[in-house]
Amino acid sequence: MARTQGARPRRVRLWRWRRNPLRRRSDLAEAWLVLAAAVLALLLGALSGLTAAGAVDGSLAERRERTTPVPAVLTEDAAGLSAPVTQDGSGDGGVWAKVRWTAPDGTGRTGRAEVDPGSPAGTEVTVWTDPAGRLVPAPPDGAEARFQTVMAGITVAVAGGGLVLLGGRLARARLQLRRLAEWETEWRQVEPSWRRRMTG
Repeated sequence: MARTQGARPRRVRLWRWRRNPLRRRSDLAEAWLVLAAAVLALLLGALSGLTAAGAVDGSLAERRERTTPVPAVLTEDAAGLSAPVTQDGSGDGGVWAKVRWTAPDGTGRTGRAEVDPGSPAGTEVTVWTDPAGRLVPAPPDGAEARFQTVMAGITVAVAGGGLVLLGGRLARARLQLRRLAEWETEWRQVEPSWRRRMTG
C-alpha cells in the first residue's frame, strides 16, 4: 500500500505584521524588534565605520605632516646583510644597515634604517625623521594608506553592526522565553477542561 504524504504547510511571510487571531502582542513586539535591530545595525555600522575611517585617515595625515624625508649616507656595506624574513616566509626586499644623517639642529646622527640590499657604504639613501630628528618608519602613503583606512572602516562597521544584531537577538530570545511561559500558563488553565472533554 503506497504511503501518501500530506501537503507541506505553506509558510506565510511577514505573518507577524498581519492581523490574525493567532498573533499575540509579543509577536508584533518581536517583529518591531527585528526591524529596529536591522535598521539600527545598518545606521550604526555605517556611521561608526565612516567615523573610524576618518579618524585613521586623519591620523595618517598627521603622521605624514610630522615626519620629514632627509638624505642619509650608508656607513657600512649592505652587500653582506640578509633581508629580514616575515612570519609567512616572505621578505620585503630591504635590509637594515647603519646610516648617518643630519638632524634639524645641525648635529650628526647615526642609526639603522631599511635600505636596498647590496648597497655599498657611502650610498645616499632617504630616511624619515620626526621633528626631533630621530629615525621613524616611513608613513603609509598612496594605496597602503587607503587600504588601512578602508580596512579600519570596514572592521569597525562590521563590529558595530554585529553588536547591535547580537543585542537584538538576545532581546528576541527573552521575548520567546516570555511567550513560552505565557503559553504554559494558558495551557494549565485550558488543559483540565480539554482533558474532560476528550475522556468524557
